[in-house]
Amino acid sequence: MICTAFAPVEELQHGDFPEPQAGPGEVVIDVVAAGVNYPDVLIVQGKYQTKPALPFVPGSEAAGRIAAVGPDVTGFAVGDRVIAFTGSGAFAEKVRVPATQVWPVPDGVDLEVAAGIAITYGTSYHALKDRAQLKPGETLLVLGAGGGVGLTAVELGKRMGARVIAAASSADKLALAKAQGADELIDYAQEDLRERIKALTDGRGVDVVYDPVGGPMNLTAVKSLAWGGRLLVIGFAGGDIPSIPANLLLLKSASAVGVLWGNSVRADPVTQGANMRQLLSWLAEGALKPVIDTRFALPDAVAALQHLEKRKVKGKVLLTVAPAS
Repeated sequence: MICTAFAPVEELQHGDFPEPQAGPGEVVIDVVAAGVNYPDVLIVQGKYQTKPALPFVPGSEAAGRIAAVGPDVTGFAVGDRVIAFTGSGAFAEKVRVPATQVWPVPDGVDLEVAAGIAITYGTSYHALKDRAQLKPGETLLVLGAGGGVGLTAVELGKRMGARVIAAASSADKLALAKAQGADELIDYAQEDLRERIKALTDGRGVDVVYDPVGGPMNLTAVKSLAWGGRLLVIGFAGGDIPSIPANLLLLKSASAVGVLWGNSVRADPVTQGANMRQLLSWLAEGALKPVIDTRFALPDAVAALQHLEKRKVKGKVLLTVAPAS
């Protein structure tokens, strides 16, 4: 899939692009499947924090097999099963990636499922473990709990010993969050978010808020923080970038903490590599249960991105590129 101009997703073209070659410190991957993420919708429209040089192939994560290994790369060989954070380039038959952004997939793990692990689970684990330092027994509020990252935050928060309150916009999304381990549910299309948080925490508030939505709910969540609480700024799927009154943070000795996992992988590949290996180990053990919403074939990438734009996705959207076997 080729982006020749920053424009609506419908302008993406399915065609040929120069075949990538592995340079120093890089590998080339034969793509089996690619994860589709909301930032991909923004990137092709030029609305994301970073803008690739045009023309480019979108797609931020992939799974497949190593096709070529560049100079100075150790630990990988042709044929290895891997996942990768690509940044761009994943919506293709082959993608070139720095080896520091590639991780081996354990035996027995389905490559299609693994294709959707890096960004959603990587973001949530980094957010909860590294940025919020979530502790067992703390209360975690997850906004947008039915979406791709929200569901992983519910699942990982519960695994890390937190009491998890899942908030979403429909009963079916909340049912999915419940199945992933949520202790309490809030339908913010039908209920007053702040009053429900007060009721569920006996007025104390929540220790950590995981917010991939932004918009007006962000202010409500900040007001609902407990003493020493942490607001995790994940993204703005709701469209509006909120402004946080600094006095609200001061009054509760609270923190607003930014989370940009992709840049963290580049800045601290050792820590994020260890995180990803832990996640893949849990996946191999069956301790993680990724939720797949829909699979699309590569030529149908526009439909996949439109599916995300409609905000009806429950779990992960994947593009299948080649047979997994």
